[in-house]
Amino acid sequence: NVKLGGLGPDYEAIKEQKQKLKLQKEYSRKIKEYNMKNITFVQRLPTKPQVTSSVTRQKALEYAKKIPRPKTFMTRQSDKDVKEEEFLPQTSDGTSLPEIPSLETLRSRHEKEKEVVAAFKALHIL
Repeated sequence: NVKLGGLGPDYEAIKEQKQKLKLQKEYSRKIKEYNMKNITFVQRLPTKPQVTSSVTRQKALEYAKKIPRPKTFMTRQSDKDVKEEEFLPQTSDGTSLPEIPSLETLRSRHEKEKEVVAAFKALHIL
């Protein structure tokens, strides 16, 4: 009874499949209606009351208050430093200029650097 060969769709097989799907859908619809009418709803277990967001926020804020804060390291300036800063020269836009080293410190630094250069010359590095 098998038809071999031929081109194109098999309309008879498609009609049978369509009828079968239609019957399945009808059956599922009837079962659903029956269940909705006759089955009593099973009472569910009581659920937890939902926690409102404001309560969780309050808990978070309380927790944040209990956390120790990191310590910041701020060095306090002595009175000398504050007074020296007040007397530093300032530019026209209000920023202070760096402190100029004294003449004695510059001379001692120059002498030390001269000695270092002399040592390098003695070793014939320069």
